[in-house]
Amino acid sequence: MREFISYAVGCMLGRYSLDKPGLILANQGETADDYRQQIPEPTFAPDEDNVIPLLDGDWFTDDITERFKEFLKVTFGTEHYEENLTFLENALYPENETARKRKTIRDYFLKEFYNHHVRLYKKRPIYWLFSSPKGTFNALIYMHRYRPDTVSTVLQYLRDFRDKLAHRRDHRQAVADSGSASQSEKTKALKEVATLKKQLKELEDYETETLFPLAQKRIEIDLDDGVKHNYPLFGKALKKVPGLSGK
Repeated sequence: MREFISYAVGCMLGRYSLDKPGLILANQGETADDYRQQIPEPTFAPDEDNVIPLLDGDWFTDDITERFKEFLKVTFGTEHYEENLTFLENALYPENETARKRKTIRDYFLKEFYNHHVRLYKKRPIYWLFSSPKGTFNALIYMHRYRPDTVSTVLQYLRDFRDKLAHRRDHRQAVADSGSASQSEKTKALKEVATLKKQLKELEDYETETLFPLAQKRIEIDLDDGVKHNYPLFGKALKKVPGLSGK
């Protein structure tokens, strides 16, 4: 199942395709247009801007969990989609059979996928994870499709996500202040407001201290230099990979 998920993400980023064997986009700076030159009408289209959010909900249409669900429907059909998704989630998490709360494919993407990818590529990941300090914001890119404006695209996703969270905070604050809400509803709303405020502060700091300065640099990379040289160029913007600097 993990290998199937890895292949699905490869198809999302344009490294692989359901319509053609082998690597599709594997040269530096290639785009979705280069993909379409090889496969004009793909069964499953790659992500257009090479930035796929990994978040705790479907805040964006190209969120990795939503795109994976689409991939599952394309590859195995819609008739048994729910059964297939349940089968896959239970294979990832056998404890689902008896647990009171099921773990889902979103849990896997948020907590396990990137660690698996790093192990798979022996601490030289080809997919890079932009991640805020506490993981409130995460976005995946494909190294081979990286361009000097890619960080600016990630920054725009971050700002859009921050706006969505702020809207959610305001909505929950309105519930807490409402005269018609029950005490339990108000308590729950206030607890969520407190969490959202912390997350918004995390995102604000990540933007101003890390991501915005990095976007302005418009860093160039050379694939020939390898992951060991290129990954550290992005500093704290990317999720730390223990052992990256080793042999």
